[in-house]
Amino acid sequence: MPRIELKDVSKYVLKNVNLTIENKELLALVGPNGSGKSTLLNVIAGLTDYEGEVFFHGKKMDAIPSHKRGVGYLFQDLALFPHLDVASNISYGLKVQGYPEETINERVTELMNALHITKLKERYPQGLSGGEKQRVAIARAIAPFQKILLLDEPTSSLDAQTSKYFRAEICALLKGLEITSVFVIHDLLGAEEIADRIAIIHKGQIEQIAQPADIFFHPKTDVVSEFIGTPNILDCDECRILSSGLIEVFSGDLRIVLPYEGTAIKKIAIPPHDIYISDTKPPGPALNRYTGTITEIIPLHSLVRLRVAIGKTALIAEMSLESFDEMNLSTGGTVYIIVKLRRLRYFESL
Repeated sequence: MPRIELKDVSKYVLKNVNLTIENKELLALVGPNGSGKSTLLNVIAGLTDYEGEVFFHGKKMDAIPSHKRGVGYLFQDLALFPHLDVASNISYGLKVQGYPEETINERVTELMNALHITKLKERYPQGLSGGEKQRVAIARAIAPFQKILLLDEPTSSLDAQTSKYFRAEICALLKGLEITSVFVIHDLLGAEEIADRIAIIHKGQIEQIAQPADIFFHPKTDVVSEFIGTPNILDCDECRILSSGLIEVFSGDLRIVLPYEGTAIKKIAIPPHDIYISDTKPPGPALNRYTGTITEIIPLHSLVRLRVAIGKTALIAEMSLESFDEMNLSTGGTVYIIVKLRRLRYFESL
């Protein structure tokens, strides 16, 4: 099974990249536009020349052409064949590689069942929804029994709810098929939902590669800290289990409710951009809502960061300059804070 290793790889923006993706791992590759994400995928797939070395499970791949590397690639624009129906799109790669008809039919049926698209087999791409096209494209990419799949922002054209559902579906499918995957994604929260590990890439260099919790609680560089929003890290002083899979955590003067999965909680991270600030008390239940006093205002180009004191506890919040100006906020002013439950992350005790 493929373990991917990149050694001193350089191409365009990429600069001596060293990266290992473990067998059957789903790695999320996250970074701003122009950071080298797509170029890195193209190097792994053999779609571009490069300096350095690429290994699949110890075998050097540099002289192996792309069509012989056994890599499935799901492009951002999907590139389905408009003149072929769903079943024919999926079977295309199998036929090109000369698989027998019986094997082709079995594989196409297997993937259509796994992705819940059997009823679409005679439909053409122009008659499919965005989510349906995504599923067909995934099936086509891995149909020739690929053990590596590269996904270049496949959910970018979907709405938030469909994207979240589709990411979960992709994750379950790839784990079931034991495929090593690299998933390029802009949304750090989305990456956290699906990835075994997250790699932060910036200006062609891997800044940090770690499990999601380590990225948030132990950023290794200033670039990573800035990218994730330099989260507020709060110690857990006490916990109280609530009903319906929730737990109440006491940290200083704050009581915070978050989803509970049965593990002990040591620390909580709250990204500044996930803290909602209002100059008037918003309606709704009191869950994770606080009243605070602005103690510091930090302008950042089109953003403004606020240091807000809630009793003896301080939080850093982030808002747009436009919203800040509209509210006419100032040091010493009172603000109302909402921390959305789904945005909270926690670090487990060892």
